[in-house]
Amino acid sequence: MGQLRVEKVQEFIKQEVSKIILSDLKDPRIGFVTVTQVEATGDLRSAKIYVSLMGSEEQKADSLKGLQKALGFIRSEIGKRIRLRFTPELSICLDQSLDYSTRIQELLLKIKQEESE
Repeated sequence: MGQLRVEKVQEFIKQEVSKIILSDLKDPRIGFVTVTQVEATGDLRSAKIYVSLMGSEEQKADSLKGLQKALGFIRSEIGKRIRLRFTPELSICLDQSLDYSTRIQELLLKIKQEESE
């Protein structure tokens, strides 16, 4: 399957999952969630949804559990909103890149401060 089509479908899935999480999910455990990326296989049979979570570690864990519980609903909504022959099998992955970049920024600032002293 063409890589351009896969990329377009990934972007559509990302937009629709963001809308679903924002407006349709009513689980009180789900806090501030940002969909950062979607990676689909070449045949569009499965997709990994990368999310960034805000809050304490307990709130992040609760949000992740709530999202895992809602995967069936999210998949059915994706099937209704995006016309594909097969609705991809979805999985939720935690995106650590924001935490990693924050840590790198802190280390760089610390080094800069030590050099100026």
